[in-house]
Amino acid sequence: DHLVSSIEYYRLMNQRVQRRFGDNSSARVLMYSIEFGEFSRNERLAEAGDWSALRRIMLDAAGRLKRGGADFIVIASNTMNSTGDLIEQQIGIPVLQIADTTGEAIRHAGIRKVVLLGTKFTMEAPFYRERLKSRFGIEVVTPELADRDYINKVIFDELAVERFTPEAKTRFVAITEKLIRESGAGGVVLGCTEIPLLIQQKDLSVPTFDTMTIHANAAVDRALR
Repeated sequence: DHLVSSIEYYRLMNQRVQRRFGDNSSARVLMYSIEFGEFSRNERLAEAGDWSALRRIMLDAAGRLKRGGADFIVIASNTMNSTGDLIEQQIGIPVLQIADTTGEAIRHAGIRKVVLLGTKFTMEAPFYRERLKSRFGIEVVTPELADRDYINKVIFDELAVERFTPEAKTRFVAITEKLIRESGAGGVVLGCTEIPLLIQQKDLSVPTFDTMTIHANAAVDRALR
């Protein structure tokens, strides 16, 4: 995935290993970094309904990781976790699904309804919402269309290039708090790996679920089982 989230995943996983085994320890990680320019161009095609190129990229990456000796795969992108089932079926390697690790955390917190923030695809496609509902009994609400468009634009045009502005933060918080009041949601899923770099728990009135941190920590725990 993109440089920003890749660095954060690597940092989080190594920090968790160090907490378990000491400061001189590090995680055994086999990383495959997809060229983000090509990926981003194909993601625009996917928004228009053509997922063929992105699926080929993800299947190729998964195959390389499997041949490299990976025991399971962690996709450092909420949106691209939508290809997890396809990878398992066609490549034959387990994928640690981000919606599953997030769902476990939400259920553990005793929350039954959450606001989901992410790319437009993540907010609108069924793969995240239906997985949380069917596996964990969690209801998902998302912002209205104009706000989804705004969030998506900021993710791609600002957060993905490490531009974090006070204006974007203020509007993200306003959109989220409005939806919390209207829906009665008890938590917020920060469902894009760059969003937690813009807004955090201290900015919102209900518990937040940083999917990147949850996912990275769960990956270490699974690897150490």
